[in-house]
Amino acid sequence: MALLSVDELSVTFTAKGRKDSTAVDGVSFDVDQGQVVGLVGESGCGKSVTSLALMGLLPDKGVRVGGRALFEGEDLLTMSPRKRRDLRGSQLAMIFQDPLSSLNPVVPIGVQVTEILRRHRGMKGEAARKEAAHLLDRVGIPDPDRRLKEYPHQLSGGMRQRALIAMAVACAPRMLIADEPTTALDVTIQAQILELLKELVDQEGTALLMITHDLGVVAGLCDQVNVLYAGRAVESAGRRELFAHPTHPYAHGLLGSIPRLDAPRGEPLSPIRGSINDRISWADGCAFAPRCDHYTMECLTGTPELTEPRAAGHQVRCVNPVLPKPQAEVSA
Repeated sequence: MALLSVDELSVTFTAKGRKDSTAVDGVSFDVDQGQVVGLVGESGCGKSVTSLALMGLLPDKGVRVGGRALFEGEDLLTMSPRKRRDLRGSQLAMIFQDPLSSLNPVVPIGVQVTEILRRHRGMKGEAARKEAAHLLDRVGIPDPDRRLKEYPHQLSGGMRQRALIAMAVACAPRMLIADEPTTALDVTIQAQILELLKELVDQEGTALLMITHDLGVVAGLCDQVNVLYAGRAVESAGRRELFAHPTHPYAHGLLGSIPRLDAPRGEPLSPIRGSINDRISWADGCAFAPRCDHYTMECLTGTPELTEPRAAGHQVRCVNPVLPKPQAEVSA
């Protein structure tokens, strides 16, 4: 049994007098111990809402959640609020996208880190302070004793992100959810954060769900990749298989829009036309059809299902997939 098994997860936002909006529409995936699974796609495809649903952080009103999310055999979606609070931070933790808005601006970093140690590990006083300093040092924050007394605005963006990671790993959770942890950071700090996450997976055996739109992050970190579009998975494959043979036109377009260092000087980029708002309902056909260069009338005959047109374990939701072309294998 997988550590986390998500089955047909759906999240629909409701409001009086307005049409319901489905942000996640039947997403399924598994995460094993020590595995890194990626959720990839443009902003608005349902990645972050998926993570918030798993953590139980969606609003109580105006949201309808369906499906199952079994964590060690227990459904996170039907778990009591008290049990979920005990689980969050100790066994299941999350690194949020924006560290400045995720940290309390009027509380020192040390208080915020030691709060987790008191709540889940029963540590108090000097023991909690020393452990908090050790955690900051572990994630590469210099002079941790001084940083414990500082406020979030006194830290750089990279340090704030590292502080969030220190809080997330304080109790050695079985699983970590990282929601675009390198957004708005410079490339040097990005590389350091990703290396830190990789060490946690390798040394602690932590399962990692990486949510990102950066395919460079996927290439260097993820084992299994799920490409989301309009709330549904349109392609799911191992990292090497996906980069070598992208089969869904959307995944093919995402990879094709990445600038290449070996491209001739002056060669234009190949972006996906349109935007995430240019879509149709999955009930009417393929949601990606209005932006797809491989569009046919068959794309509007019904909702496409996930199939395995190429190889076992490589699933694609498309009736007219991109024909495979020889490509260099992506090195780990």
